[in-house]
Amino acid sequence: MQSLPPAFLEQIASTYELSQEQTEALVKRLSDDASDLLDAEALHISVTALRNRMSGVYTKFSISGKGPGKFRKLHDFLIGKYRETQSNSPEQNTSTDLAADINALIQEIREKVRKDVSTRCGTMRVLDMEQPIGIGDIYTNVNILEKLSGHRRLGIEELWQDCNIDNFDRFTLGQVHQERVPALDAVERYDKLMILGKPGAGKTTFMKRLAILCNQGEFEAHRIPVFVTLKEFAEAKGQPDLQDYIAQQWRDCKINNSEWLPQVLETGRALILLDGLDEVQAAEHDRVLQTIKEATQNFRDCQFVMTCRIAAREYTFQQFTEMEMADFSNEQIAEFTTKWFAAKQDPKKSETFLKRLKDNEPIQELATSPLLLTLLCLVFGDAADFPANRSELYKEGLDVLLKKWDAKRNIERDQVYKKLSLKRKEDLLSRLAFVTFERGDYFFKQQVVEQHIIDYIRNLPGANENQDSLQVDGEDVLKAIEAQHGLLVERARGIYSFSHLTFQEYFTAKQISRPTATLKRALKDLATHITEPRYREVFLLVIGMLPEADDLLQWMKHQVDQLMRDDPMLQSLLENIDTKSISVELTDKAAAVRAFYLALDLDRSLALDLDLDRSLALDRALALALARARALALDRALALALDRARALDRALDRALDRAGEGELKIKLEALKAQLPSIDEHDVWQHWWKTEGTAWAEQLRSVMIEHRNIGHDWQFTAEQKATLRHYYDANKLLVDCLNSDCYVTKETRQKIEKTLLLPMSKLEKQNVRLTRN
Repeated sequence: MQSLPPAFLEQIASTYELSQEQTEALVKRLSDDASDLLDAEALHISVTALRNRMSGVYTKFSISGKGPGKFRKLHDFLIGKYRETQSNSPEQNTSTDLAADINALIQEIREKVRKDVSTRCGTMRVLDMEQPIGIGDIYTNVNILEKLSGHRRLGIEELWQDCNIDNFDRFTLGQVHQERVPALDAVERYDKLMILGKPGAGKTTFMKRLAILCNQGEFEAHRIPVFVTLKEFAEAKGQPDLQDYIAQQWRDCKINNSEWLPQVLETGRALILLDGLDEVQAAEHDRVLQTIKEATQNFRDCQFVMTCRIAAREYTFQQFTEMEMADFSNEQIAEFTTKWFAAKQDPKKSETFLKRLKDNEPIQELATSPLLLTLLCLVFGDAADFPANRSELYKEGLDVLLKKWDAKRNIERDQVYKKLSLKRKEDLLSRLAFVTFERGDYFFKQQVVEQHIIDYIRNLPGANENQDSLQVDGEDVLKAIEAQHGLLVERARGIYSFSHLTFQEYFTAKQISRPTATLKRALKDLATHITEPRYREVFLLVIGMLPEADDLLQWMKHQVDQLMRDDPMLQSLLENIDTKSISVELTDKAAAVRAFYLALDLDRSLALDLDLDRSLALDRALALALARARALALDRALALALDRARALDRALDRALDRAGEGELKIKLEALKAQLPSIDEHDVWQHWWKTEGTAWAEQLRSVMIEHRNIGHDWQFTAEQKATLRHYYDANKLLVDCLNSDCYVTKETRQKIEKTLLLPMSKLEKQNVRLTRN
């Protein structure tokens, strides 16, 4: 960006009546080509203070809008003013002529490179895509984090601050809570920008999008887009410098005038996009690094954007501002998905995809990565659903990160530790996941990870025996796993976690289900965690990984049955439910009917297949009416009370429709007749305050007498907690049975037959099964 003389800037500041502080900010920002950070340091103020001063400057110059585009508007305005002051100067006339010449030259070159840029940057083809797809068709605007997440000085407690671990709100684990900036705004703000990101974060796609926008004149229209894949540049014959490499690109576009490129670079009329610094092999690393530094120094007025994986290497580019590519938000996931299936001419599938994603949080968590979201779209596109055995889906995602993503692009990474094969990396990650997950550690300190790595690699053939050398190896392996695969991520300075909780759960399940002599003990230990919500996904994954799941399912069933074994009142509840399920005489499985009546007492719904016939529908309608009456008693606000009253009225109508003819219907009609008109608000409120509680008790008595439901059990807080654990554990057991697991028919029938039975019945069933 062209700088302006300080004397002119001071004069214009006086004309527009800027304050002293605003004048200092204006002169500093417009008279050099530095960043906000460097200018703020030069003025001995914070970046925030500098931006506040500039906000006042924009106001004085009547420049509105948001984002970094305001700075460019101010720059262009002042350039125009400066040229006006120089309009009578012969030197200025010459300069104007030269500017006209360079503008004409730029347009001519843009026309010549247009097709090449469009061909190289207009499409993407990744993973198992059968054909390329237009980037413009699927591109979703990405965001940038202005502060690298791994550089934040936070403790583990602070990382937990926004996570609801008591209710296991899994989706917020590891989420970065800081302001996101549209990536395009960040490029506009900084002339030299380094974008860091995890593998598959969308860095290359964003760079290609920049090239296309510039190519189409929609971004930096006064510049020529130059897209350089740094791996190809590093491997080019003759080891050219950057200028010679760009010159070769232009010669391929029939641009043979050797004087044009120096003019373009020296006048700052190129948008130079350097993609994939991490993909440069170690042998070429120093040379490429030096070439880039020289280019940014020699052509300081050009705009440079460079990408690199986080933790790939330690780089020092003094003039570059570093930012981090943010994960996709829910809105971006929806936008990408909609565009993807529209491009595949199957737009309706996106609605189904997003619904399935919403119902499956572990998979939804993976979708925050653009690469893994692309994989999910590919998988879903073939089958119109996700695999029933989701461990297979997670394995495919891990295969992408561990080997396919680089292999598909012919990228060979430097092997930091020669003996650590892909299999060994998976074993190492499984051990780390299991140990940390078992302790409830989702964030762990760097030295903890490194020690696990050291303990593992010291037993490999050819491992270093020297402790200091092992320490270095441990750190190098950690950085390699982070940079090459993105499976471990530095969340704050010196604090790591798995990139997705889903992967920590997957590797934990992989460790538990290993076919070793200790497998039965591992499965039995796992069953003891059946009431812990955070283990739910691990259970489902282990079930899917086992060649035969009978042992684990039976141990889970045993743990469930023990939860309420010693509480007589809770056992009475189960006996009442069992008696009720027998009395309705339905063709459905007895366990399914018991689940229905347990759900009525809990206001929940167990995931068992059950078509409601007239008898069950009646009981649900009655239970709903009683629940509405309870809620009405708690409402004090008029609007809420009236809403509850209307809901109660509708519930009673449904119960009457299903009650048939007889004494029950007569009593329900009598109860409904007692209710005053809802339209008479004051009368209704007064009646409910004086008569409502007694009326609700009459309804309960009718339900108990005629349907044997609606009992007020008066459970203690501890009993309610136990009952919730029992309910959730049974639901998990049913979900595991209904998953893509292999279990013998005998075990399945035994578990289904004895679900939700009181201990008295269970003991009889066990005796009978033993005799048989």
